[in-house]
Amino acid sequence: MRKVAITGGIGTGKTFISQIFVKMGIPVFYADEEAKKCYESPDIIEAIHSLFGDQVFTNNRLDFKKMAEYVFQDSGKRELINQLIHPKVMERFEAWAAEQQAPSVMMETAILFENSLDKFFDLVIVVDAPMDVRIERIKKRNPNLTEAEIMNRIQAQMPQEEKCRRADMVIDNRG
Repeated sequence: MRKVAITGGIGTGKTFISQIFVKMGIPVFYADEEAKKCYESPDIIEAIHSLFGDQVFTNNRLDFKKMAEYVFQDSGKRELINQLIHPKVMERFEAWAAEQQAPSVMMETAILFENSLDKFFDLVIVVDAPMDVRIERIKKRNPNLTEAEIMNRIQAQMPQEEKCRRADMVIDNRG
């Protein structure tokens, strides 16, 4: 089975492109969705509490907005969270891939290179789009984010040019 990763910075249109592959019959695993499920795990909740204390919890529940404020401003905290979540996401991907009846499977993930996950894939596709297009897409999808929050999220990821350089294939998704 061929394992393909599809990645790109926030707002490049990875999900849109992934949906085209799904229509072509290629199963796609959405890493962000699986990561969110990992945050429900008691061991992850406990580890996050030990890292941040009560400051990212509201009424004893993990508050993703509060946590995002910390992790998109502090690369050290972001790295610690990634070290907790991404091994679990990869375990889930491997189990999911083993169940698929297809010659190829894909995983959509925004931070493939940042977490050295590219080594698990036979092919890496990067979805690319100009910065102004990306910012407009992010604003549409997340109207509550400020321009500063958007830029923090973009800058928290590897530069798009570097992702394109490392890719086996680049899809230009200007719209």
